Amino acid sequence: MAGRPDVPAIAPSGLPDDALLLDVREPEEWVAGHAPDAWHIPLADLPSRVDEIPRERRVVAVCRSGGRSARATAWLAEQGYDAVNLDGGMTAWAAAGRPMVSETGAPPTVA
Repeated sequence: MAGRPDVPAIAPSGLPDDALLLDVREPEEWVAGHAPDAWHIPLADLPSRVDEIPRERRVVAVCRSGGRSARATAWLAEQGYDAVNLDGGMTAWAAAGRPMVSETGAPPTVA
């Protein structure tokens, strides 16, 4: 697993339909390409915006490769959220052929 071995992780293929995919990458990474239904809260903004995240849904944190999202997952779990890390991040998401969109009109990429 990319990130931290003490943080639970899930593969892109195992993402539950009702999970909230929380993208914690920087804005320029998000604009280049992200999952269509993901929420975007950069890691640095997470403490000030955590109340936007519903507690009744499982949160699957994602970044480029899994390091930042592992930190987000650990922090969210400390706050009482049911949180897991997306194993391999958006790199694994794209490699698995999962859908992506960009905000630029160009084909989506993992930046």
